[in-house]
Amino acid sequence: MFALVLFVAVISASLNLRAGIASVGSVLDQVIAYYDAPAWVGGVITAIPGTLFFLVGICAVPIARRFGLTPVILGAAGLLTAGLGLRPFAPDIAMFLLATVGAAGAIALMNVLLPAWIKQHGGRYIVALTTVYSVTPGLSSAAGPLSALVTPSWQSALGLWAVTAVVQLAVWVFVLFKFGRDIPGSKASTPQDGAVATPEAPVWKSLTAVALMLFFGLQSTSAYIQMGWLPAIFIDAGVAPSTAATGLGLLGAVGMVGGLVLPTVISRARTLTPLVVLFALSTATGYLGLYFAPAASPLGWSFLLGFGGCCFPLAIALIPARTRDPLVTARLSGFVQPVGYVLAATGPLLIGVAYGRIGEFQPILIALVIMALVMGIVGIVAARHVVIDDELSAASR
Repeated sequence: MFALVLFVAVISASLNLRAGIASVGSVLDQVIAYYDAPAWVGGVITAIPGTLFFLVGICAVPIARRFGLTPVILGAAGLLTAGLGLRPFAPDIAMFLLATVGAAGAIALMNVLLPAWIKQHGGRYIVALTTVYSVTPGLSSAAGPLSALVTPSWQSALGLWAVTAVVQLAVWVFVLFKFGRDIPGSKASTPQDGAVATPEAPVWKSLTAVALMLFFGLQSTSAYIQMGWLPAIFIDAGVAPSTAATGLGLLGAVGMVGGLVLPTVISRARTLTPLVVLFALSTATGYLGLYFAPAASPLGWSFLLGFGGCCFPLAIALIPARTRDPLVTARLSGFVQPVGYVLAATGPLLIGVAYGRIGEFQPILIALVIMALVMGIVGIVAARHVVIDDELSAASR
């Protein structure tokens, strides 16, 4: 019964980490037209999630230390339900934007705190729960835009995802009765080698934490660029649009499979360096293929980029795997994810500016090859078998 509660809690929360955001893109033009809003409002809507992931993400840990992990995640579920439920009925674009801010802020809280909640309560199920946490958002992201295909209006396409938020809200009310006000770190394991249970040194003083943040940020940057620009790169090289779309779908599917197996691999492997090197080289090779012969094997290059995208579940799984105290897990997550997403948000923008200036993708692809190699270097540092708690304890002395 206890295991069932854990898995239902994580699944219900993870399902809501992307769909409410991903569902907007497919109906964005309809939303703008309905409210007769200027075109730049579309840019504001799409910029809200990344902005809130950073601003709310850095506040998530202090909030959890004050109120507890489960109460804050429950509160986020309530805010998400309100935001997603209000959007279809918003009387004007200002209220629509406010509802989107609320929903994105709720998702940002859950993004940061769920790894710490898993660390706090997961016990022997931590690896399996981390697998669920790393894979389910991908399914949610893929399903989000599909609501526009099965509903008659943009209002129903967006409102549909309020249902999954209500389900999470109901589940987490029960979870609150089970776990109560669970302050992160209150169940920390006994420290080893004289390290304090909850080191208070800033997370950025840990070399491993900084490397993990850069690893997460560079991988996310690469992923965002691929999602936004890979079809355009293929089409620019003469590849059929249908093949370009298939390549993008293949890329996501390969990454999802990686998310299923990597947490188990991480928990059993003596060293993760070979995996980091393999994924980084796969990413670099995919970009080199796009540079030299994009039309020769578009699905092959997509597969390589998707395989290299396994760096994302690897980075996510390393957050609980390289910490001991759930509070340190929360602080690490609150450092890695917000800063990493800020880096990621700049990637597609810079690509757009660069392409607008030079009019071709070849120089951009060389820069992406270099970025993949740098990602591999910082990934090797992040993947070392080091406990970040101990690095922070040493920095506190």
